[in-house]
Amino acid sequence: MDECLYWLWLVDAVGSAFRAAGELLRAYPCAAELYQDFRAGARPEWLTARACARLEQTEPWQFEAMVDNCILSGIAVLTPEDPNYPARLRDLPDAPLVLYATGSTDCLNGRRYVGMVGTRRPTVYGRSACHDLSLGVAKAGAVIVSGLADGLDGVAQAAAVEAGMPTVGFLGTAIDKTFPQTHGELRRQVEALGGCILSEYAPGYPGRQRGTFLARNRLIAGLSEVLCVAEARVKSGTANTVAHAERYGRPVMAVPGSIYSAESEGTNALLQQGRAGVVLRPDDLVERLHLHAPQMAAPKAAMPELALSPQAGLLLEHLGPQPVGLDALCAAAGLAAPEAMVALMELQFAGKIKETPGRQYRTL
Repeated sequence: MDECLYWLWLVDAVGSAFRAAGELLRAYPCAAELYQDFRAGARPEWLTARACARLEQTEPWQFEAMVDNCILSGIAVLTPEDPNYPARLRDLPDAPLVLYATGSTDCLNGRRYVGMVGTRRPTVYGRSACHDLSLGVAKAGAVIVSGLADGLDGVAQAAAVEAGMPTVGFLGTAIDKTFPQTHGELRRQVEALGGCILSEYAPGYPGRQRGTFLARNRLIAGLSEVLCVAEARVKSGTANTVAHAERYGRPVMAVPGSIYSAESEGTNALLQQGRAGVVLRPDDLVERLHLHAPQMAAPKAAMPELALSPQAGLLLEHLGPQPVGLDALCAAAGLAAPEAMVALMELQFAGKIKETPGRQYRTL
C-alpha cells in the first residue's frame, strides 16, 4: 500500500496543525508502523479519544480516491517520509503531517529561505520597501517565502517573479483554491518559474476556514531562516507569524517606518522592544544568510509572456511614461474602479507598469 495513504488516514483523525506532531514523528517516523501498532491495541497518549475513535472507523485504503484525484490534478502529496518534503519543517513541534503542493518541489530543500510578510493594506512606502528588499534578496539567490495574500505577501512574491527566481507560497485554503482570486495569475507565474505553492488542506477542503490562515503562518516562519517584516500593525496576522518565528528560534528583522503611520506601529514596536533587527537594504538580509550574490545567484529564468485580459490591455493603451491617476484612467478606458484595480494589479504582476505615489501608474 502507498505509504502516503497511512499519513492521510492519520491526518484525517488528528487534523492540521497537530500540536503533538513532533512527538508523534519521533515515535513513529513511518505512519504504517503507527497503523500496525494501533490495530494491535496501542493508544499513544498524544492521541485524543476523538482521534482514536476516528482512526478506528477508517482505513488507509479509503483515501486512494483522494490521491488519484491529486495525481490527475497535478497536485503532489508530501509526507515526512517523502524526500521532497521540506526538511526545515520536519523538526517543528507542530510539523505538518501532510502537505499538498503545486508547481515544483525542487525549491523546498537545499536553498536559503527568507520569509517576507506584512500588512494587507500597505502604504506606498511599505510596498516599495517590500518590493525592493524582496527583489534584492531573490537576485542574491534566496527563496522568498510568504503567503500569496493581499498586500505585502503578494508584493514580495511578485518581486521574486520579477527577478525570475522561485518563491514558496503557503495557502490558508484548499490547495486548489487561490485566495484572493485576483492572485491567480501571480500563482501561475510562480509555478511557471519553478516556485511552489503549498497547503495543509486537500483539494475541495470542506472544513471551516476559521484558524486556517493563522495555522499556515507557522509554516512561513518554520521554512524561513530569517523572517522580515516590511510593514505591519501591532495587532495583525503578521504579529502571529512573528510569534511563531520566535517560538521556533528564527531570527526576526523589521523595516523601520514612520512614527506617524499606524501601518508601521508593529514594525517599530518590534525594533523598540529588541525583538527584531533593523533592515535598511537587501544586503542586511543577504549578509545575515552569508550569501554573496555573484557566487550564489541562480541564473535568471526567462519570464513567460502571459496573455493580458481585455481590461488590462485596454488600460495599457492609456498608460505611458508619465504617471496617470486612477480616476483619469477609469474615465479614459470606460472601466469601473474595481474592474480597473484588478486590471492594474494584473499589469503590475506582468511587469508592464509601476505604481507611483498618489495612486498613479506609469509604464516601465
